[in-house]
Amino acid sequence: MPPTHALALALFGVIVGALGTLIGAGGGFLLMPLLVFLYPLDSASILTGISLSVVCANAISGSFAYARMRRIDYRSALIFAAAGLPGSILGAWATHFIDRRVFDPMVGAFLIAGGVFIAIRPVGPRPEATSGTRTLVERDGTTHVFTPRVWLGALMSVGVGFVSSLIGIGGGIIHVPAMVYLLGFPTHVATATSHCVLAILSLAGVLVHLHDGTLRPGITRIVPVAAGVLFGAQIGARISSRVHGRWILWGLAMALASVGLRLVLAR
Repeated sequence: MPPTHALALALFGVIVGALGTLIGAGGGFLLMPLLVFLYPLDSASILTGISLSVVCANAISGSFAYARMRRIDYRSALIFAAAGLPGSILGAWATHFIDRRVFDPMVGAFLIAGGVFIAIRPVGPRPEATSGTRTLVERDGTTHVFTPRVWLGALMSVGVGFVSSLIGIGGGIIHVPAMVYLLGFPTHVATATSHCVLAILSLAGVLVHLHDGTLRPGITRIVPVAAGVLFGAQIGARISSRVHGRWILWGLAMALASVGLRLVLAR
């Protein structure tokens, strides 16, 4: 690979890492359309393997940053990750067999609808305190009081794990709005916790691609982008405290719509 090409991928990785961590989506929604454009002859499994590898690097780096900020709800993260692991493994394996000419537009329409839903729906009031309410105090003293619907989230995570590995973009663009609107999480806690879940689920998908050999052809592209992502994720986590939760959700809505359009128009 020419040095200029590698440098360009690394710089793009910084952008992917910063934006992916900021909204808790892992950055795959930015990376996958680029991979499709740059490498039209590669199979879906190779592109998915590359994207998941970068998403994994982003999620791990961002999770360490959020952990230092004490913003992750670890109990929920572990439950969601455990529920999503089987689907994540199956989704990575299924990329070899599914007809993407049919599946991509279906998923794209779903993501566009999700983006519209997030953009037009206001953030409602948080649930009243109950015996199950949790309190999470960040390092800077910011306090979040919330009542998460953990087992509903675990059920949803089964499907999130499958879809995220199948299309190689990570599950954050589905998980974050679900956690905010349906599961009772504050936006900043949702993005941080989703990032932790994403680190585990994407790693499972990467291991599947490593085992079946589809990761090897893309390794020269993974390294420079992942290097940039590791740096960019730290930037995204740092600036997240300065961005209002509503702006994070609007960014997520745009991410959903952009990925959806790419999937619908790609065929």
